[in-house]
Amino acid sequence: MNIPANLKYTKEHEWIAIEGDIATIGITDFAQSELGDIVYVEIETIGETLSKDEVFGSVEAVKTVSDLFMPVSGEILEFNGDLESNPEVVNNDPYGSGWMIKVQISDMGELEGLMDATAYQDLVG
Repeated sequence: MNIPANLKYTKEHEWIAIEGDIATIGITDFAQSELGDIVYVEIETIGETLSKDEVFGSVEAVKTVSDLFMPVSGEILEFNGDLESNPEVVNNDPYGSGWMIKVQISDMGELEGLMDATAYQDLVG
């Protein structure tokens, strides 16, 4: 299982990459493998400011739908529009072209509560 060391993780299986005060967020390799074939990604929160742990969208797989949770508080700036026509990219490249949203982080202190790759590896076994 792929768990890049340069990212932070949540117990809900989202990953977050930080560049300055902008975060790129997606779901982990573990999450996409548990969900199975992803057929739809729904994000209707562009332009909204959400708090940490609020639902920002959902992922629909063949057998289930799973909510997506904000790892940090902030304004959702961008949705990866490629996922509208190619949601399976999340299965094929969850840490690259399968990213989901970009967020303007409003509380950088919340990053302290996220897991590093080692802690996430321990969580998923």
